[in-house]
Amino acid sequence: MIIVQLNRHTFEYDVHSLVQAFFPGVHVKIVYEEAPEEEAEVSLRLVISFAVADITVRLVDAAGELLMEDTVSLPHPFTVQSGKPQTSADRQERHDSKNELKRLIYRMLSKYTNQTLPWGDLTGIRPTKIPMALLEQGWKNADIAVHMRDTYYTSREKTALAIAIANRERHILKDINYQNGYSLYVGIPFCPSICLYCSFSSSPLALWKNQVDAYLDALCREIDYVSDAFADKELNTIYIGGGTPTTLEPYQLERLLNKLEERFDYSRLLEFTVEAGRPDSITREKLAVLRAHGITRISINPQTMNQKTLDLIGRRHTVEQTIQAFSLARDMGFDNINMDLIVGLPGEEQREVEHTLKEVVRLDPDSITVHSLAVKRAARLKMFRDEYKEMTFTNNCAIMDMTAQYARQAGHAPYYLYRQKNMAGNFENVGYSKEGKAGIYNILIMEEVQSILALGAGASTKLVLAKDRIERIENVKDIKNYIERIDEMIERKRSGIHE
Repeated sequence: MIIVQLNRHTFEYDVHSLVQAFFPGVHVKIVYEEAPEEEAEVSLRLVISFAVADITVRLVDAAGELLMEDTVSLPHPFTVQSGKPQTSADRQERHDSKNELKRLIYRMLSKYTNQTLPWGDLTGIRPTKIPMALLEQGWKNADIAVHMRDTYYTSREKTALAIAIANRERHILKDINYQNGYSLYVGIPFCPSICLYCSFSSSPLALWKNQVDAYLDALCREIDYVSDAFADKELNTIYIGGGTPTTLEPYQLERLLNKLEERFDYSRLLEFTVEAGRPDSITREKLAVLRAHGITRISINPQTMNQKTLDLIGRRHTVEQTIQAFSLARDMGFDNINMDLIVGLPGEEQREVEHTLKEVVRLDPDSITVHSLAVKRAARLKMFRDEYKEMTFTNNCAIMDMTAQYARQAGHAPYYLYRQKNMAGNFENVGYSKEGKAGIYNILIMEEVQSILALGAGASTKLVLAKDRIERIENVKDIKNYIERIDEMIERKRSGIHE
């Protein structure tokens, strides 16, 4: 166990994430001076002391020996209490102080472990927001690269990737109405089965099959409210996700899509995505419904093209079903199909990942999204880690470079990127696409430049009220609660939208 001891409740998430990145698989625990310690075997201790004008970090070994100590002076007195920034100046003060602390910890741990991290000391999920903001200010690519490497210690490769994606995002979003436009997310929280690594708001369809229509009843009521509330704004993108939306029967898909068409103005709609997702949920009848309603983009997600892995992680479909579903969608006229892959799945080394890439590239999708496995607290793999402790999880620079190379050779370029906590190899998720096939919604959800209304169980609305102010409105995750408390969900939105 590694202990991080703080003398104030602040920056815990960032500190924990950074330390964990240097010590994957090791339990990192945050403690405070005023809290009694539990008895445990401690291999390393970071003691962080906040003062008004500086922050001191001490690195102590298991025997209590001081290994390193360093202090960083703050650019201005650190007086803002955690969680209570009130002004732009307050927020800037916290931002600057946090960055100074992270740089100090990074330098110490890099020296102690004799390693560097591909994303340096960045712990947030949206690293492309940094170059995007600087591009908006008129910075040149070369100057942004120097700034990122010097300020955040990002590698040359990841710096170049972030800047390339930021430039492409700017081009793709150039016609998006940020001020008076919005996007819509509709959540369908049902899946044929729950994957080993999944922590999303999804439930096995078999348990809820008799409640799907009741769920749609509640969802339609939420649609009625938000369509009226945003009637004076223009809808730019729609994304139906989950879960697996194609667990809905054809008549249920028809009902949902009819409702959306009745309640929303599509005249400014640039993209309509349905995450078909699981190949075992896709049928000709369901695809016909999607085609009839003009869906412009779908996802068919194999995750891996190795049958042994599919069986292990709980994907109850075959590699052949993935190929058949993709071919069926192509035959029916879908010309913008994404395929999701996961790198770092249990038991998969570079050879297995390369096999998946070859099979996927042979199908020739219009976009490929490569995810680095992130095992979260709610995933079965995390909750029952003793049962799965013999599994190996491999991700490294060679594998990530290989995915980029295959995508490039297939005519795809990176267009969006995000990171997650507990991600294998401390890498990232990257979306690659052919020209004109990038997922606009994917960029918008990451860059947080436009409001996104999110409907359904577990959905999280983000209202962009100003450049540095985003309000979130959460729906309950439990399906039964969502159905029974739909009036409360609508009231939450009413209060948030009209604040």
